[in-house]
Amino acid sequence: MSDAYLYAAARTPFGRFGGALAGVRPDDLAAAALTGVLAKAPGLDPAAIGDVVWGNANGAGEDNRNVGRMAVLLAGLPVSVPATTVNRLCGSSLDAAVVASRTLESGDADVVVAGGVESMSRAPWVLPKPDRAFPARDVTAVSTTLGWRLVNPAMPKEWTVSLGECNEQLREEFSISRERQDAFAARSHRLAAAAWDEGFYDDLVLPVEDLARDEGIRPGTDPGRLAALKPSFRPDGTITAGNASPLSDGASAVLLGTGEAAGRIGLAPVARIAGRGVHAVEPQRFGFAPVEAAERALRRAGIGWGDVGAVELNEAFAVQSLACVDAWGVDPEIVNTRGGAIALGHPLGASGGRLLGTLAKVLRERRERWGLAAICIGVGQALAVVLENVSDEVGQG
Repeated sequence: MSDAYLYAAARTPFGRFGGALAGVRPDDLAAAALTGVLAKAPGLDPAAIGDVVWGNANGAGEDNRNVGRMAVLLAGLPVSVPATTVNRLCGSSLDAAVVASRTLESGDADVVVAGGVESMSRAPWVLPKPDRAFPARDVTAVSTTLGWRLVNPAMPKEWTVSLGECNEQLREEFSISRERQDAFAARSHRLAAAAWDEGFYDDLVLPVEDLARDEGIRPGTDPGRLAALKPSFRPDGTITAGNASPLSDGASAVLLGTGEAAGRIGLAPVARIAGRGVHAVEPQRFGFAPVEAAERALRRAGIGWGDVGAVELNEAFAVQSLACVDAWGVDPEIVNTRGGAIALGHPLGASGGRLLGTLAKVLRERRERWGLAAICIGVGQALAVVLENVSDEVGQG
């Protein structure tokens, strides 16, 4: 079997809900990310791409009908380039990279692009079809932006509570204070702003419309300011709009290939996909699922936490991020060193690709060999991927 390598990564800026990217269709966002990552490999003949695997969580509006294939066509790639769309909710683009890596390892292709997209601003309202013709009663339009919708009545009610309530329960289980959550959120904004100011994201993010920088970052955020915000889900709760990730719009992409494909791609690989892990728990405990997903990915890579030099953990909520970091026993200072989703944004189907691109660059920047990307997923799942830095910028750790 061949190994799967990451050669390049690109993403759009992540826009705020109703913000600068709200006027851009998700299929156009996807095409922008696809075009952007391929621009980093100008020597690659696009016709050589064996498949495109694209993540998308909603798929209820303009991203319907296989948005991955729409991105291929809108990006002007040859019509012979196939594409599929996968949906593992928040983990969709990380799942896309996992699927792509297996495709490469099995020999079914030697060059694959993976990525994902979400426009939470443009997610439509939907009306279920009536159970009989010509109903006289009123009907309710349901928002597809986030969370459960059109819930099957057979589902236990404890499974279908809001994402925020799930995390309030997690906060109670692990006794994670409001103060810790707000401090974690403030750190995310501080590190994200510093990363942009230092130019870290300049070669990872491609401008779209008039937006060149992630729109949700608040450089002046501090724990004191966050402490003034009211709880969002319980009157006496701890989760607020300030210590949870915002609704966002954006797209991401990674160019993957076998080692033998380096000549065709025209680039040297920067990271090897060394381990993968997926895990599931009760739906309401989804925020804690990355704990075991990461352990599985590390075991499959043949390493332990002592080998890991960088972690990119998607910050759906500060409380679930803290619960995971505490359970792993990892040094918090190696987690999300360039900011996380609380500051950068969390366009559901695009976040996994962002994690991989950022992690690969952080490993090179810090000259670390091993890194882990992990993401929690609504309805009780999580994914994790271990990357091995194979660039020249790696120490002996």
